Amino acid sequence: MSATDSLREDHKQIRRLDKIIIKCYTDLYAGKNIPISDLEKITIVIEEFFDSIHYSREEDSYFPCVASYDHLKQEIRALLIEHEFSRRIAVQIKKHVKRWKNGEDAREPVARFLKTYSTYLMDHMKKEENFFDKAEAEIISKEEELEMYEQFKSVMTVSKKMEDMIKEIDYLENQNWAKS
Repeated sequence: MSATDSLREDHKQIRRLDKIIIKCYTDLYAGKNIPISDLEKITIVIEEFFDSIHYSREEDSYFPCVASYDHLKQEIRALLIEHEFSRRIAVQIKKHVKRWKNGEDAREPVARFLKTYSTYLMDHMKKEENFFDKAEAEIISKEEELEMYEQFKSVMTVSKKMEDMIKEIDYLENQNWAKS
């Protein structure tokens, strides 16, 4: 496996979570209830998987390696801006879930920001996939790919956290509200 393959594998997990997010906001808009604890799990997965694992792999290793060739810098800049946008949406989801947990009716903003996040995810991953294709074809050597992949794997806390996040996605997929 290569670093690019690893990032694409992350995208498979992100697509699984996106299906859950879509089901969640659709049900919320339809007036159905989603347990607050499950909404909190979604925010945790967004925060810990996307930001702490996936984005950090890209921002700390992958993008700098590609940028070192003075190529695709505009694409990298655009993706970094989108990562920041993602973080801001995630903060809003978490804030409104907390409001709801504390007794306020925050169903609408939770649903709205989950929908916004889902829309962002699909667009962003399409751009990243295109970026990965270009980076693989035009820039990154097999040795660099392997070196970055080994770096991804060597951080055991990240590997453990990744396993935990996949278990959280498994849990969410198996909730009654997510299956119907």
